[in-house]
Amino acid sequence: MKSSINFSLKNLTRQKRRNAVLVVAIAFGFFVVTAIDGLTTGLVGNLENQITQLVGGNVVCEGLEWIPPSTENGKVQLVNIVRDRNYIKDIVDEIGIKYDYYSCFTMSGGQIIFNGKKAMIQLYGRDLDEKQLRSSMQLVSGSIDSSIPNGLIISDKIASSMNLQVGDDVIYTTTTVYGQNTVADMKIAAIMKSNSFINTMQSYCDIEDLNRIVEMPEGSYSMFSLYLRNKKYQTKAAMAIEARIRQDADVNPQINVTSRALAMKTNPTNIGKGIEKQVDSRKAENEWKGVKYGVETLYDEIPQIKTAMNIVHIVATTILIVILLIVMIGVSNTYRMVLYERIREIGTMRALGMTGKDTRKVFTSEAVVLCVIGAVLGLILAVIAMAIIHTIPIHNEALSLFLSKGHFSFKVSVGTVILQYILLIVLTSWAVRGSAKKAASLSPAEALRTIK
Repeated sequence: MKSSINFSLKNLTRQKRRNAVLVVAIAFGFFVVTAIDGLTTGLVGNLENQITQLVGGNVVCEGLEWIPPSTENGKVQLVNIVRDRNYIKDIVDEIGIKYDYYSCFTMSGGQIIFNGKKAMIQLYGRDLDEKQLRSSMQLVSGSIDSSIPNGLIISDKIASSMNLQVGDDVIYTTTTVYGQNTVADMKIAAIMKSNSFINTMQSYCDIEDLNRIVEMPEGSYSMFSLYLRNKKYQTKAAMAIEARIRQDADVNPQINVTSRALAMKTNPTNIGKGIEKQVDSRKAENEWKGVKYGVETLYDEIPQIKTAMNIVHIVATTILIVILLIVMIGVSNTYRMVLYERIREIGTMRALGMTGKDTRKVFTSEAVVLCVIGAVLGLILAVIAMAIIHTIPIHNEALSLFLSKGHFSFKVSVGTVILQYILLIVLTSWAVRGSAKKAASLSPAEALRTIK
């Protein structure tokens, strides 16, 4: 095999112009496919990352308490409280789920008031010392300082619409975890850049400050979020966490958990809605004692993201196949000409002892090496082009949801590239199969008598 490849490399230098044109065609095809696949995967990935940051992670756990009505005609109240801050974290570590980081946070929806102006915000109480939280923010002014009492971090668009600056005092109106109206004085500690309309309303403060405002019990939180190392395993991780909580629920009547299996049956296309039905306070049969944990993934809440990712890969693969088929037609025609040009040479080699099998290997190896060289060049050009485009800042509000800190980002999967190369080799071998087979079947005498 090694000798066939060496012989093929020597043959490629004989018709330099023709081979160069073929290499350029293959390189262009792989350049286009790699660039499109990298760009679209990067765009969808950025969208997913922003939504992941908004939702709180790849896997999210919340705890709900069922509070019966205080009056005969009153309504059931669901209170979002996880009282044991370490419970879910200990389970995750116990079952060995691999994650980059986790976060316990409290959420509160309300509005801020300043000089007669109002703006709706979604306030997240977080540990402001979290490295990942700090790195995700692009501060316009101020600093992330957890020591500022009731310090508030808002988006630049909210700040601009209300003419707010760092150091200004605002009034925050919201409701407690039990539904009572409440207000709090807060100070603008920092202003961050909003990358898209999806995070314009996002605001942050220290979790302990927000817990006091909404009367969350000390040490409690609303949601536990997990950022997995490999987001492909989020469903598996959610199932494992749920199963482990169910073990505790079997021995402790104060612990309950939703069922993903049931949600898949009732809402197979939107598991998130299926889980919501299991904690619907309008259904008396859903009543429970203690806390009921719900375990969901990003794909449960927004299944369209997974669908979009699949569509991206299908489209990219289809484009690749179409381009490769066009290129393979050129390869097939080229090697028919090569066979005609080298027919006497083939006869000489056969007369000197080269077998038909070896002849076929030479033809096939030459074509494969040619195509691989073109594909490698296309990949290199695509990587260079993607690196250059990534450095260009994009100021377009319509695209901001798909950008990473104002830039296009590209993501090329090594596995996808390997599969593309395997497909290239298979199609190339198929394209020259006829010429290689004909060359292998030529008798030395007949080939040497041929006059070109």
